[in-house]
Amino acid sequence: MLFGTPFPAPVSCIPPRMALFDSYPIGTRLAIGIDSSFWVGNFGGLQDGVALLTNAQLFSNVGTPIDGLRPVVRIPIRNITFVSQ
Repeated sequence: MLFGTPFPAPVSCIPPRMALFDSYPIGTRLAIGIDSSFWVGNFGGLQDGVALLTNAQLFSNVGTPIDGLRPVVRIPIRNITFVSQ
């Protein structure tokens, strides 16, 4: 070919985990799992590779509260193991 090999099919720059949030409107109460704990709070959106939760509280995997309420929590998308309503 004159200009080298053709380019491969375009690859999406959006991490597949971000699709977990497509069906949730802002303000939906969610549980977001990370490592050995999970956050419960109101969905605040996605921004710069993080999920935002408002009025959120951290729980252990057995359901025991670990910390008090926080006004805003930023959870990196790459750390998320599950999302549930």
